Amino acid sequence: QVPLVASGGGLVQAGDSLRLSCTASGRTENLDQMAWFRHAPGKEREFVALITWMGGAALYATSVKGRFTISRDNTKNNLYLEMNSLKPEDTAEYFCAAQNQGRSFYDYWGQGTQVTVSS
Repeated sequence: QVPLVASGGGLVQAGDSLRLSCTASGRTENLDQMAWFRHAPGKEREFVALITWMGGAALYATSVKGRFTISRDNTKNNLYLEMNSLKPEDTAEYFCAAQNQGRSFYDYWGQGTQVTVSS
């Protein structure tokens, strides 16, 4: 098991920045990648960004590319999402997720952290 605890959400204005964090514990040595997803009311859950746990290669959704940066510190088992130039449409509950090696889906999910961007 790899419990995940997300934090850092809040209420900000459009154009502001916010940094989300996610701390993993347990058997992190088997992790292949971690990711951020978000879920806004009335919408489907949306992929935001992922990063490979060892190599640090990142992939972003088109909607956030150039504004958000995903990073990790695997010495501290932390995942981050730096969000800049926030827009009202970024308002959602953000979730971190972890995938073990050899898996094709995310095995573990953290609780959500709410991000609200006012116009």
